[in-house]
Amino acid sequence: MSTLHNRVSRKELKEKALQDKTPRTTISFYCYFPIDNPEAFRNIWYKKFKSIDVLGRIYVAAEGVNAQISCPDTHLEELKQIIYAEPAMNNLRLNKAVDENRNSFYVLDIKVRNKIVADGINDPEFSMKNKGRYVNAAEFNQMVQDPNTMVIDMRNHYEFEVGRFKNAIEIPSDTFREQLPMAAEMFNEEKERNIIMYCTGGIRCEKASAWMLHNGFKNVFHLEGGIINYINNVREQDLENNFIGKNFVFDERLGERITEDILSNCHICGKPCDIHVNCANAACHLLFIQCDECREKLSNCCSQSCQEFIHMDEAEQKRLRQGVDKGRNIFNKSKKRMDSLAQKK
Repeated sequence: MSTLHNRVSRKELKEKALQDKTPRTTISFYCYFPIDNPEAFRNIWYKKFKSIDVLGRIYVAAEGVNAQISCPDTHLEELKQIIYAEPAMNNLRLNKAVDENRNSFYVLDIKVRNKIVADGINDPEFSMKNKGRYVNAAEFNQMVQDPNTMVIDMRNHYEFEVGRFKNAIEIPSDTFREQLPMAAEMFNEEKERNIIMYCTGGIRCEKASAWMLHNGFKNVFHLEGGIINYINNVREQDLENNFIGKNFVFDERLGERITEDILSNCHICGKPCDIHVNCANAACHLLFIQCDECREKLSNCCSQSCQEFIHMDEAEQKRLRQGVDKGRNIFNKSKKRMDSLAQKK
């Protein structure tokens, strides 16, 4: 019987993946459709994907699937057959990553969740059946020339910080569940205008478009396939590109370079920079932006206190980490800056 969970340490898997030179393609896809038994669906997919060496992160819920994966190029056709075997996903759009220069995943994780994207919606009247209209890259470029059109970014603040569409409006938040009510409230007086919503791969803006329609907005659109599909279409069709900076992605790469524009700054020294990193202190693991100079000075840490921590004896580090819940440890420009800022000056 096939093992339905990974049994090897993530450290070993990462080392193995870094040594493996097999050509791979990073793909993301999602589909809202009813799944009667998410656990059984998950187990079937785990065995099938494991058999063709797929790596990545997949969420399965009663409302559908959400996947970001890496597949060996030699197994791409088999991957499509597995996905398309589900009637609701037959010929589903699969978004290929813009940047294929680095490893994106080192392990296969398929998890059953309450929802494929956490939205905080408890309204029993809400339905994904009534959602906004798709716009492709060419239609998007045409619509944004109309002053009656608003472009709303449905990603988290740290994604918006490093890259975005020109003139896009930010819904400043750490989570999608916080953004949905904020978006409806922020634009309550704009219900007759054209609204185009976008996100990384389309899953969040599709749900957001349905939420806006549910709240009385009239002309709601969402970018088909999100930023990833937009950039690929722009390049394939030689269209004007309206996205600037980097596209943040939720894998080991933490970003795809779209244009050379640097829109953000190092969270330590303020120098122009758009490189996201995680603090080297496992008890912190803060996601933040750090330039090369600060990374070298702080030993890949976010602060002097974390730098001191990683130089402690490993047994002492382990003792101090016990019971620590990192939660969603993300640098937020609206919060107090890290202690290293005060110490550095």
